[in-house]
Amino acid sequence: MNIEHLKDNGTDVAVVSSNERLITDTQSALDLAMTVKYETGASNIVIDKKAVCEDFFILSTGMAGEILQKFMNYHVKIAVFGDYSGYTSKPLKDFIYESNKGHNFFFVSDKEEAIQKLLETQ
Repeated sequence: MNIEHLKDNGTDVAVVSSNERLITDTQSALDLAMTVKYETGASNIVIDKKAVCEDFFILSTGMAGEILQKFMNYHVKIAVFGDYSGYTSKPLKDFIYESNKGHNFFFVSDKEEAIQKLLETQ
């Protein structure tokens, strides 16, 4: 895992990259968030969708809700970037749409947009 620490107008953003899945369940998501906070002080995380297990995007597993609730509890904002066009689930599309209207969780197409979303919400 590699963590790039960005700072813009007092806002810290950690861009996390990895060749392996980093978020595979609720505990691994929490471990990632705490590692990033400890190493960088950032509570804003950008991560590639490839580092998130597919079960996260199957809403019936409950994983997305559990993870996002943990992030809310620990004041972590996250932007996941990648290609979402292959998903046909209407509930998932609605979930992504509603998340993107908020201020804590974003699902966008590229890393630059993910960084910008987190910087805009401060």
